[in-house]
Amino acid sequence: MHISIKRCLARKPTLVKMAQLLRSPLLSSAAIRSASTGTLEVKEPLNFWGGGRVKPLSSSNAEPVYEPATGHVLCQMVPCVDEEVDQAIKSAHSAYLKWSKMSGMERARVMLEAARIIRERRDDIAKVEVINNGKSITEAKVDIDVAWTCIEYYAGIAGTLAGQHVQLPGSCFAYTRREPLGVCVGIGAWNYPFQIAAWKSAPALACGNAMVFKPSPMTPVTAVMLAEIYAEAGVPEGLFNVVQGGAETGTLLCHHPMVAKVSFTGSVPTGKKIMEMSAKGVKPVTLELGGKSPLIIFQDSELENAVKGALMANFLTQGEVCCNGTRVFVQKDILPKFLEEVVKRTKAIPLGDPLLDGTRMGALISRPHLDRVLGFINQAKKEGARVLCGGEPYVPADPKLKGGYFMSPCVLDNCRDDMTCVKEEIFGPVMSVLPFDTEEEVLQRANNTTFGLAAGVFTRDIARAHRVVENLQAGTCFINNYNISPVEVPFGGYKMSGFGRENGQVTIEYYSQLKTVVVEMGDVDSLF
Repeated sequence: MHISIKRCLARKPTLVKMAQLLRSPLLSSAAIRSASTGTLEVKEPLNFWGGGRVKPLSSSNAEPVYEPATGHVLCQMVPCVDEEVDQAIKSAHSAYLKWSKMSGMERARVMLEAARIIRERRDDIAKVEVINNGKSITEAKVDIDVAWTCIEYYAGIAGTLAGQHVQLPGSCFAYTRREPLGVCVGIGAWNYPFQIAAWKSAPALACGNAMVFKPSPMTPVTAVMLAEIYAEAGVPEGLFNVVQGGAETGTLLCHHPMVAKVSFTGSVPTGKKIMEMSAKGVKPVTLELGGKSPLIIFQDSELENAVKGALMANFLTQGEVCCNGTRVFVQKDILPKFLEEVVKRTKAIPLGDPLLDGTRMGALISRPHLDRVLGFINQAKKEGARVLCGGEPYVPADPKLKGGYFMSPCVLDNCRDDMTCVKEEIFGPVMSVLPFDTEEEVLQRANNTTFGLAAGVFTRDIARAHRVVENLQAGTCFINNYNISPVEVPFGGYKMSGFGRENGQVTIEYYSQLKTVVVEMGDVDSLF
């Protein structure tokens, strides 16, 4: 106890010094709270390393970032070039050398402070997330809660990291040490910008690593807010850094010799490239990729819950969720009633300004993505699917939203397993409903996909529920619910949906490495 107190006191001046070095926040609370849809502009630099934001070396390659709800330009994203990526990684490595020597309890205290700050600023962060991403404010607040909960959870684990003692014959014994990897790279997606940054950084930091995080070029803002919060909480300067950019910046990160691990969330094609690039440096990777998950609804289900589950499985974040259960298999006897209820509920979903509390569906991430999703619906109709509701561009009554990327949520009936809408990931608010007869049949059809991220089953028969889940080829399965992702349980996929896990205790294994130490207390037994 006495030693721990001395350590804390010895570090206090350093933490004060670091706090004095912090720059003004990217966005003041006053600016955020006074902002409404279509009014916020971010003009400050979006790169962050060495404890503060960094101006780009050149702005000649700047790209506009649009607010999905209005089409308004929110900011300019300037991709990092080789020299800037190198600076960020070296900044991270310098911080890692300090952070990795701190005890788990010392790291935990800093992480708990970061979680506290996020909790305190939850509404502000959620508002900026909505403006940058387009999802409803109700969802965004949940996302921020998940983020601080994740950091708090891994703070609790940080002080428990330990190896194992093994007694060997005679006077020999061995022990293992769980050690950090070094500089980890996190590459995030645009559907959960702040939450993904927390999911990747929290276990990495708990294990003693540093992180360089690259957000999606379409949602570059809130990761910088997280970097500022970590700095304010007292991490060494450079422990969590943000570099902006697209594929070229990602390539620089994967190839950098000082990077020890890459964790990526995104599409299967990009995941394959990241795996290939990382393999050249024998860097471990965590890949959380796409999905085309099945949701199986048996005739004995509680229909009200099954309908709610199907809506949750398809329409969160405008359907832009990798684990969504977009192939909804419904046993034939209840199909007419299910369709009647699900269409009625889908038509009633409030669309519009995502900053309004009553809104339940906001705007898709971009105009090209909206066009892509609508293209899937047109293709589905050509292949024989029937649109029961939605599937069209939506123009809200509010004039300021007329340039936004809205569409009405869509339910497709008369679908077959060989249709494009059933086989390919749409990543939009499109539910494809398919009839089935028997358990054996639906299991074969549900598993007939290259993906394996998630799956769900609704039934009152508990034996059937566990039997079906045992045979589903998916990394996360839900029984009588869907899209519940507590930070305490692992999340990740089978097959082409990736490998490695996020969340849960097991993720510690993906951000650390084991060292075995063999100790001889007596004489060496030699053959020579």
